[in-house]
Amino acid sequence: MSLFKNIFSSKKKETLDKGLEKTKTSFFNKLGKAVAGKSKVDDDVLDNLEEVLVTSDVGVNTTLKIIDRIEARVSKDKYMGTDELQTILREEIAGLLSETNIGEETEFKIPNTKKPYVIMVVGVNGAGKTTTIGKLAHQFKSQGYKVVLGAADTFRAAAIDQLQVWADRVDVPIIKQKMGSDPASVAFDTLSSAVTTEADVVIIDTAGRLHNKINLMNELTKIKRVMDKVVDNAPHDVLLVLDGSTGQNAFEQAKQFTKATEVTSLAVTKLDGTAKGGVVIGISDQFQIPVKYIGVGEGIEDLQVFNKFEFVDSFFKL
Repeated sequence: MSLFKNIFSSKKKETLDKGLEKTKTSFFNKLGKAVAGKSKVDDDVLDNLEEVLVTSDVGVNTTLKIIDRIEARVSKDKYMGTDELQTILREEIAGLLSETNIGEETEFKIPNTKKPYVIMVVGVNGAGKTTTIGKLAHQFKSQGYKVVLGAADTFRAAAIDQLQVWADRVDVPIIKQKMGSDPASVAFDTLSSAVTTEADVVIIDTAGRLHNKINLMNELTKIKRVMDKVVDNAPHDVLLVLDGSTGQNAFEQAKQFTKATEVTSLAVTKLDGTAKGGVVIGISDQFQIPVKYIGVGEGIEDLQVFNKFEFVDSFFKL
């Protein structure tokens, strides 16, 4: 397919291939068992394929879409061999992701809008939120942008300390207050400093607790309202960080946070140590919120811009 022309940078693609290795191996082992002893794609094969996709964390609704598409092709073809199934799956998953304009970027960049560009990062504790912020700061700085971090997760002292470690590592300024301070106050100070210093990008960390959705909603709404007073229409991006290694729990996290606040983009982390990488396909399809970044390793360079062509190519690469 022309969809998979050679547009990938070799180093980034190698990291992605390696990061998705467990997912790919698990998926094709299951697929091999699903078609064992079968020469054509029949109802039994489709039933087995449905189970493979669901147990690969693609999600039920997205799985049913894929199965419907393959059924339509089988009914047209009348005889479709199981040896063609991988190619068909690849085409249908790529087609599903291609129905939106998401996942077509290949590098880290910000819109050419009024600066600073403000990103508010949300997500449960342990999803890789602070690490994602640090890696994002590194990537943006590498692109020549001036970056400022804001430690507005004042609920945990550890969150402030962890963000400080990343700020030191990447060598970017951080605005913080003591634990228990008003998160909105930290956000206000961060944006005020960014305006004064003519920063290009501001990344604001927020608390990751979900035990009381109303409190979380009120807190995030207040932070957004205060930021808008300093920079028009801030935040410009509300980035939800999801732990890909939790599979279906990532769907639940996405549901909860999209109810609590308006989420405009997603980062799916920890895909390298798991066989649950199929969750990216389901999340992309079900939430219709762009997956902007994926984490495929622990290195500082291993946060990648999500590109659907690269992802599907790596997922099906044997």
